[in-house]
Amino acid sequence: MGGPLFIAGAPMRFSSALIACKFLASTLLLAASAASADSRVFIIANQADGYGIDQCLARGDKCGAPAARSYCQSREFTSATAYRRVDPDEITGSVPRAGNDRCTGSGCDEYVAITCQR
Repeated sequence: MGGPLFIAGAPMRFSSALIACKFLASTLLLAASAASADSRVFIIANQADGYGIDQCLARGDKCGAPAARSYCQSREFTSATAYRRVDPDEITGSVPRAGNDRCTGSGCDEYVAITCQR
């Protein structure tokens, strides 16, 4: 126990190479399965609904999970892996602004990023 691994009739270098090949193969298989997962981030306007779901999504609270999951499923994804408030400055050129003024009032639009995965 605890000694080097020997394969009957095989030199020690071959045993080490065999172990390295098995490790490499399992690593590549794991990487391939992770790469096959398709995910997409959707940026949507976070509109007040009167029920507080908009705030759940913006804060990333558990109560926003059903809404995020439904959003993803409506776009043929299986689940929502994350959701959070997004500052319009994080979205380069995608969100139109009126003039050069920064939005600071409570009437400003909020945006939510929902990450969906297949």
